[in-house]
Order: sequence, then C-alpha cells, then structure tokens
Amino acid sequence: MKRRSFIGTVAAAGLVLPRPTIGNESKGRFRPAICAYSFRDQLKAGSMTYADLIRMAADVGADGIDFTVYWLPDTSDQTLYPLKKQAYRSSVAIYTIGIDAKMVRPTPELRSAEIEKVRKWLGVAEKLGASHVRIFGGAIPKGASQEQAVGWAVETLMPCADEAAKKGITLGVEDDGGITTNADRTVEIVKKTGSPWAGINLDIGNFPDDAYTQIEMCAPYATNVHFKSEVHVGHKAQPTDIPRILKILGNAGYRGYLAIEYEGKDDPRAAVTKWVSMLRDAIGKV
Repeated sequence: MKRRSFIGTVAAAGLVLPRPTIGNESKGRFRPAICAYSFRDQLKAGSMTYADLIRMAADVGADGIDFTVYWLPDTSDQTLYPLKKQAYRSSVAIYTIGIDAKMVRPTPELRSAEIEKVRKWLGVAEKLGASHVRIFGGAIPKGASQEQAVGWAVETLMPCADEAAKKGITLGVEDDGGITTNADRTVEIVKKTGSPWAGINLDIGNFPDDAYTQIEMCAPYATNVHFKSEVHVGHKAQPTDIPRILKILGNAGYRGYLAIEYEGKDDPRAAVTKWVSMLRDAIGKV
C-alpha cells in the first residue's frame, strides 16, 4: 500500500500512529558535535566569532554545534541569518542554543520573567534553525527546601514547555548544580513537568560523584548530551570512559548529538579537534 493511501486509511479508521518518545528507540544513534562554551574565553574576548566556530566545526568533521548564545552581539536578523546560511552551506547543524534561563524562581513575578526569557530565545532558536534549547534548573534559594525548589522549577518549566511546543522545539534542563546537582532531582523535575517537549540536557561531567550511575538514570530522558574529558567517581575526577558512556546511552535508546564541552587547561582548539576525532572513532566501533 502506498504511504499516502496508508495514512488515509489509518485516519479514516480513527487510529493514531505511535509517536516516538524520549529514550524509547531500540538502538542508539550518535553524532559528534562541539559546544560553543568550549571557546568561552575566545568568544568573550572577540578573538573568535560564531562564524569561526562554524568553520572550525566543518573543518574538524563535527556534525553539529551547541550554540551557547551568551556572546552574540545581538539577535537581529542581520546577525542570525548569515550564521544560519553559513552553517547550512558548511553542512553543520546549529541544532541547539544554550541560554541562561533558570527554572527555580520563588515568586510568580520571577517565574513569569523566566518564561518570557525562554519565549524570546525560542524565537532566536527558530530563526537559527535549532530544534532544541538548553536551560538550567537553578540554585535553591536560601531557606528553601529541595522539595520547594522542585515545585518552583516544575511550575516554571510547564509553561516554558508549552511555549516550546508551539514552535516544535524541545527544552533540555541541564544537570548543572543547584537543584540539578544530582540525577534524582533532575529526573523528578522532568517527570513532574510531564511534557514530551521537556527532557534533560545531560552533561556527563557535572555530577560531583557516582557519575556513571547518575548518567544511566538521566539517559532515558536525554535530549542532548555534553561530552567532557573527565567524570567524577569517588568525588575524584577521572578520564571519561568513552565506550562505557556510549553503551549507557545506546541502551537507553539515545539518538542525538554528543557535544564536546571542553573545560580543561589546554588550547581548546587542539583539544576539541582531538575529541571530535576520538568520538567519531568510538562511534564507528559501536
């Protein structure tokens, strides 16, 4: 049966085709990418531009860019559209942007402000062609409990996810200190939000201890992955076991980008180039 006829038959019968959800694919699929935050010092100083970043991604063989937007000069069409065109012509996807929105806000006014911030940057993501926006949980306010902070985060994330859904964009809450220091609370926020448009921006290097167990907890909800050179086990940093991470992600059915976010002391250009090559080789062996 032809595809169009099949869809028409399904619709006429009142049936609904199954829709994939986070982490339910039976086989992982990975693409190496680079995170703009690796070049934070250069972007802040102006010795590197976002256009340079796109050129580098193409030159080193990265498939995508996690476009941390903190250092954009502005968000005008004159700034965004040339970058979008350059990325397309370079066969590099600007697949996500990272913004500084934080979900834990203790008052309705502060929560509304974060929702407006997310709404603004969703528009920027749409103009750049990004289908994902990275956000944060945020710090626990002084005197508040973790349970209160989770409640505030969910109350903020729900309308943010609704706004994202209107544009077909997924939100990823990064495990990055505060209420998202550990996997349990990060997963709790996403599960209580209950939106197919909200998941976890899984940073494998941000857990302060027991990294592999916590990565495994978050992997089924991962919408984007930050790959780092070190993880923490026994409260000590150790080199990342790349095959072990890929196995965890593959078992969870993760399909997406592995964005190298380099935070070491070496030259980030050389380090990121090396890691793209290492990741591509490791992916090829999976």
